[in-house]
Amino acid sequence: MKLILKLAGIILALSSFAIYAEESKTEAPVNEDQVEGRIEETKGTVKEVTGKVLDDKRMEVEGNIQKNLGKAQKGYGDIKQDIKEGQ
Repeated sequence: MKLILKLAGIILALSSFAIYAEESKTEAPVNEDQVEGRIEETKGTVKEVTGKVLDDKRMEVEGNIQKNLGKAQKGYGDIKQDIKEGQ
């Protein structure tokens, strides 16, 4: 039951983050790679937790990979942002 509640919380966070990402495009406090990376990281976490709940190792591994790719994309976006702010 706790895992289901965590999963629901993650899904709600993902939904609200997507709304924030859409609003932030006009203000540009973060770049597109940072936003997309965070979204992919969250989606990967949801998939990973779902795989654990359903005892589906393949889904769990796919979620872990997606989460790590999202982290990498977010890191790339962070570097781009640092370079932009340094100019």
